[in-house]
Amino acid sequence: MELSVVIITRNEERNIGRCLASVKAVADDIVVLDSFSTDRTEAIVREHGARFLQHAFDGHIEQKNRAITHARHPWVLSLDADEALDERLVRSILDVKRAPQADGYTMNRLTNYCGTWVRHGGWYPDVKLRLWDSRKGRWSGTNPHDRYELEPGARILHLAGDILHYSYTSVEDHYRQVEYFTTIAAKAYKERGRKAPVWKRMLSPAVKFMGDYIVRLGFLDGVHGFTIARISAYATWLKYDKLRRLYAGQ
Repeated sequence: MELSVVIITRNEERNIGRCLASVKAVADDIVVLDSFSTDRTEAIVREHGARFLQHAFDGHIEQKNRAITHARHPWVLSLDADEALDERLVRSILDVKRAPQADGYTMNRLTNYCGTWVRHGGWYPDVKLRLWDSRKGRWSGTNPHDRYELEPGARILHLAGDILHYSYTSVEDHYRQVEYFTTIAAKAYKERGRKAPVWKRMLSPAVKFMGDYIVRLGFLDGVHGFTIARISAYATWLKYDKLRRLYAGQ
C-alpha cells in the first residue's frame, strides 16, 4: 500500500514541522492544503519536501474533503498540523502498509494541555478514524466538529499507539480557540434549525462540567483537569448564547 498524508493549515509555523517530521517514515506522499498563511508555514512545509497548495478556507469539512482530492494515493492518513505520530503508531501504520486488513483504521489521540498530557475528562483515548481508503468515505459532521465516515459495511480496525495532540500552550490560547469554534458552531446550529431555549443555556453547561470533571474523572488531572472542565462548560454556554443572539439579529 502507498500512503498519502494530508494536512490542512493556516499559520501553523509553531506546529507543522513537528507534524511533518513524524510522518516521514510512513508517507509516500505528503500534501499540505493551506489557507493563505502569513507566517513561515509555507517555508517549513517546503523544507520538509512536502507539496504545498493553497485554497481559501470555507469550513473544516469542506477544506479537508478538498485536500483529499490532491492526494496521489487512495489510502490517506489525515492529520491536523498540531498533531504528530508517536513511535508505536508509526510501527502500527507500517504494519498496515505491508498487509492492510480493513477499509479504515482508528487510533487514540493523547492531548498535551499547557505542557501536561491529559488522560481523563473525556480527553483520552479520544478515538479518531484517520487512516482509510478514501474511495470508501468522506468527511462529514457539523463544523467545526468534523468526522470521517466510511460507507456502510466498511471494516474498521484499531491501531496501537497515539496521535500526539499539542493543543493549547496557555489558558488564554484555549479561550481564543473557544471564541473561534463557538462562533462556527452557532452558525452551523442555526443553519440546521437548532434552538437555544433558556433551559438549555442554563442546564447544558452544568451537565458538561459535571460530566467531564466528575463522571469522566477530570479531577484526576489536577488543576488542568478543573480548568479544562470549567472552560468546556463555558464554551457550551457561549455556543448557545451566540445562537440566541443570531436569532435575535445581534
